[in-house]
Order: sequence, then C-alpha cells, then structure tokens
Amino acid sequence: MIPVNRSSVRRARGPLAPIGLGALALLSLLPGTLPAAAQPVAAAQPRAAAPLPPPTRGEHLASARLAAIRNDPAALSAFFTALPKGGDLHNHLSGAVSTEYLISLAADDGLCIVERTLTAVPPVCGADRRPASDALTDAAFRRAVLRAWSMQDFPPGRSGHDHFFDTFGKFDEVTRRHRGKLLADVADTVARQNQFYLETMVTPASDGARILADEVGWDEDLARLHRKLLAGGKLDELVAEASRETDASDAEFRTAARCGTPRAEPGCRVPVRWISQVSRGSSPERVFTQMALGLRLAERDERFVAVNPVQPEDGDSSLRNYRLQMRMLDYLHRVYPKAHITLHAGELWPGLVKPEDLAFHIGEAVNVGHAERIGHGVDLVHEDDWQRLARTMADRQVAVEVPFTSNAQILGVKGADHPFTTYRAYGVPVVLATDDPGVSRTDISHEYRYAARTYDLGYRELKDLARASLEYAFLPGAGIWRGNPTRDGYRLTGPCRHSSPGADNPRPQCRRLLDTSPKAQVQWHQEAAFVAFERRFATTRAD
Repeated sequence: MIPVNRSSVRRARGPLAPIGLGALALLSLLPGTLPAAAQPVAAAQPRAAAPLPPPTRGEHLASARLAAIRNDPAALSAFFTALPKGGDLHNHLSGAVSTEYLISLAADDGLCIVERTLTAVPPVCGADRRPASDALTDAAFRRAVLRAWSMQDFPPGRSGHDHFFDTFGKFDEVTRRHRGKLLADVADTVARQNQFYLETMVTPASDGARILADEVGWDEDLARLHRKLLAGGKLDELVAEASRETDASDAEFRTAARCGTPRAEPGCRVPVRWISQVSRGSSPERVFTQMALGLRLAERDERFVAVNPVQPEDGDSSLRNYRLQMRMLDYLHRVYPKAHITLHAGELWPGLVKPEDLAFHIGEAVNVGHAERIGHGVDLVHEDDWQRLARTMADRQVAVEVPFTSNAQILGVKGADHPFTTYRAYGVPVVLATDDPGVSRTDISHEYRYAARTYDLGYRELKDLARASLEYAFLPGAGIWRGNPTRDGYRLTGPCRHSSPGADNPRPQCRRLLDTSPKAQVQWHQEAAFVAFERRFATTRAD
C-alpha cells in the first residue's frame, strides 16, 4: 500500500503475508487488578464490559511474557516496540517529525535561526541570525534549538502549556516547505513502531483559504456565507489547489522514502489519510472557510477524510467562539454528510479556564458538532451531566483519542486524574495516539507502555486498544469486526466469522471482503502481525 496516492486503495488489495496460528482455547487469564488510585472517577452506573472470550494459546503466551518482564525495562521496551499497535489517528504532521530532522532540513534550505527567540527565518543570515547549519556543528547551539523546538529537558513540575504551543511558531518556516519529506520521516517511524495506518493533520491551501475568507467577510447567515464561498467556483479552486499541493507532497514523499525502489523505506507500506486542520483561533470567516474547504475536500479527494479544529482550546477566541464553531459544523455537516468530523474537545483542566468553560465542550462537539471522534476529552467529569454524555458516546461509538504524554505536558493531567478508566468503564471506545511526538519527544510504544504500567492493563486489553485504533479509523469500507466491538468484544463479522483472524487462507467470502475494503485489509494485516508477535513467545521462557 502506498501512502497519499490515489492508487493506494487499489494497491491495498494485494495478497496478505502468510500467517496462521490456531485459536486454541485455554483457561481464562486473570485480568490485572486496577490500582485503587486509577479507578474510574465517580463512575456511576457504568456499562458492564462484555466478558472476554477464552484466550488463544498465543494470547496466553504473550500475557505470560508481559507478566514475567514487568520489572525488566529493557525487555519491556523491546516488547512494546514489537507489539502491533494499529494506527495513529491523532497526529499533527508538523509536530510529529523528529526535531533533529527539522534542524537538518533547516540547514539544507539555508535557513537562519534568530538567536534571541530561536525562531527559524528565511535568509539572509547575519547579526543576530545564525545559519541553521551551525546547529549541526555547535553542540551548545544545537541543545538550545532542541529545547526551544521541543519539550526536550523541560523542567519537571512546571506547566508546559505555553512552551509546547510556542514551539510550532519557532519551526514553522521549516515545516511549511517540505510536507512530503516530513511525511517520509513520520511514516517511517510509524512503520518501525509496528503500526499499520496513519491519519495526520495538515492545513490545506492555507494562504488561499485566508485570502478567500478575508475577501468574502463574515455573514451570520451560514447558508448565505457558504454560497458566497461557492460563487464563481472560488471554493472549488481551493479544493483543486489543495489537491495539487497534495500531489506535490506525494511526489516529494516517494522520492524521500525511495518508494518503488529496492531501498524503499518501511513508511512506503503505510496507508496514509489526511485530516484538514482548522485554525480555531482565527476570525469566524476564516474558521468557516477552512471547515468548508476541508469537508468539501474530503468528499472530492479520497486522500482526505475529515476536518479537525486545532490551536489551544483555552485561547480567548477559541473559548468565545466555541458554540458558534459547533453551529458551523452542524450546518456544514448537512451540506457534506459523507465527510468525517473529529474534534479537539475537552483539552481543558480546572485552573486553566473558568469552571463554566469546562461544562460543555465535549457535549457540544458530540451533540452539535457531529464529532465521530474526540481528541483528548480530558475534562469529561467536569461536563454537565457527564454520565449521560459518556453513555451517549458509548451508544454512538464516538471514540476518544488519548495521547497520554501530551496531556501530561500541556495540562499536567496523568494517572488517576485522567479519565481513561472512566471512558472505558462506560464503554466509550478509546484509542491511544501520539499527538505531536516530535515536540513531546515520545513515541506510540511509550504511550502503550504508560497505559499498561499506570492502569495495570494486560496483553489482551492492549491488543484491543490497538484493534480500536483501526476500527475507529476513517478508512473506507467495512471492517472485520461485528457490531459494537467495544461493548461486545472483538468478534469476526459474518463474512469472516469462520476464518482465523489474520490467516493467509481466509474463506472465499472473507477474502472478498478483504479484496474490496481498505479498512478490512489493514485490520487483517494487523491480526496477522499479532499472530506473528504471539508466536515468538512459544519458544521464549516466560520466567
């Protein structure tokens, strides 16, 4: 499968890797007991989880291995790196690339870095503007740039909120020039972390959208405002511009990753979809224009799947216009019903905003903004009637994207304070994500390891978290799991129910599903990877 390429869906239908272990039923494993400090917060009337089916022999072996190495850091690191971990659904491309690579790109482009602010700027260098290439040879300067462009060495115990968000403006001059090279770096990391799919956020046709929004201006009548954007084909010109922009990114990506050559990078195999960012802190007309562009683009270009507002949710404009922005999405959803919506919502915490601002953001996103997934969702228990909201999210299968490291760095929320166990107790789908791993100096293996250690998760629970990250992805086609897997467990659907998950020889009706559904294809590939992962422990001593 080739990322960001119109032929990727066709290419996704090739043969699967040969895998196969029988599903031998053993005695049920005793689940890990959740530490008292991490029990669900005020989890009144949570939904009872469906009983897990008996573990397979492979699951039994992997579970035993994980239990045996819990106090062995090196072995744990290897285990979680090798663990198949689904897809990353909450990933900002500019913040996901490694900071070291950004420095190299800045040097290659001959950029300068302002010494006082450590911000990358175009040439000419001189006076207080040092060549970015100096950061390749001057160790002290390099450390300073790393710290300014990421959370490297950020003092523990201090709020990282402002520093985290400030990093993007410092390296923006680098990231806006090379979307394809950034993707090559990130997709390669995804593949090496044993993930099989990526949805990453970018801002398409950014300058054109800004110019069009300023030209049209604000109109409280959203239907009339939308007509103004469409008039004379202006919005369609932006859609075409965004597609051309993505064509160029595709080409740069394939060159940087050497796709189609004997030395192709692993990232060439990762299917990628784009999510259109919306700058929620901008003026209402710019926000609406970016939303309309992103949703129209998702219905016209299969490489794009959704929109998502970004920038600090606690910013003055974001708070002031939050309900208005949800109404914008409500209107545009009716115009573009096939496009997906995933929303940063509830990335707030007491002390950061007034209590009244904690009471409605997730609820508005779900009930007005038509969110199919929620990013962060940290302030759940501060929402009005949050138990009903959690049950609504469970019923509608509105997944929550959880980046633990980001939540800790930006909001200081971790461990028992995080609503991770509360969402799970109510049957709300949860997927682990990285957010901005380049800025955070983390990776998805760390997020899984943190979840296992902090909430005492066993192997089968980690396996289902990985499955959820593909089940709730915006890939087209039917999946391989039946009904509501978060509530009912991951059981194969009709066409595949008589086949072993990940087998290289599924029955004909299952093969037809895999041949026609990109989503099913990726899910089956992960199941094959699980079988291979578990098989290695058949010859590994558990003690």
